[in-house]
Amino acid sequence: MKKTYAFITGGTKGIGKAVAHRLGKAGYPLVLTYGTDSETAESVREELRRLYAVDVHILSADISRKESIGLIGRYLENQDLRIGALVFNAGLTCRDSFEKLKWEDWERVFFGNIHFPVFLLQHILEIGRIEKGSSVVFTGSLMGIEPHSVSLAYGVTKNGVHALVKNLVKFLVPYEIRVNGVAPGFVDTEWQKAKPAEIRQNIERKISLGRFCTPEELADVYLMLIENTYFNGEVIVVDGGYSYK
Repeated sequence: MKKTYAFITGGTKGIGKAVAHRLGKAGYPLVLTYGTDSETAESVREELRRLYAVDVHILSADISRKESIGLIGRYLENQDLRIGALVFNAGLTCRDSFEKLKWEDWERVFFGNIHFPVFLLQHILEIGRIEKGSSVVFTGSLMGIEPHSVSLAYGVTKNGVHALVKNLVKFLVPYEIRVNGVAPGFVDTEWQKAKPAEIRQNIERKISLGRFCTPEELADVYLMLIENTYFNGEVIVVDGGYSYK
C-alpha cells in the first residue's frame, strides 16, 4: 500500500475513472474530484474500495470556478492528505461553431483546461501537500496536435496543455517534481461508445490498428509516467497510429 495519495481531477468517469482503477490496483489511495453527479461518484468510490482495498476520497469541485482551488486545498489540509501523484484529467469543451462561439464559453474552456490546473498546482505546492519526488501528469489530446474541426477552444487549449508540460519542467525542478502528459486519441469511453456506428467506423478507418484504444490500455500509460522516474517533460501520444493513411 502506498503512503501518499494519487489525486485525479475528473476521476469518477471516462479516462479518469480508468486511471483511478489502474492506480488503485497498484495500491495507491485515491482522491477523486467530480462535477455534480454525486451518485456516480459514490458508486465509483465503493467499487474501488471493494476491488482494491484502498482508501478513496471523493470531492465535488467545479473546474470552471476559481473557488474550487481553495476548496480542494482546504480538503487536503483538513483531511491531512499528502499527494504523491497528481493527475490533471478533468477538462471542458465547447462545440459551438466558430460563427456562434461566445466570449464567455471561450474563457470557460481556457479556465478549466489551462488556468485551473496551473493555479491548483501552485496552491498545492504553496500549502505543502505534495511530496518531493512526486509526479504530475496532464491529460492532453490528439486534438491538440491534429486540427480539430469540432471545437476550436478544445484543440487550442489542449495544445496549451502540451506546452504547459514542457515549460513546467524547469519551474518544478526546485520541488523535485516531474511533469508529463498523455495525449490520447480516440478512447472507448462511455461517450465514444454512444457515437453512431458510421462515425465510429470513419474514425477507425483512420487508425492504423483499426480500433479505438481501451481505457485500460490508456491507464497503463499514466501508471508508467507516474512510476518510471526518468520520464520528465514528455507528452506521450496514444493514438494507435492515427491518420496513417
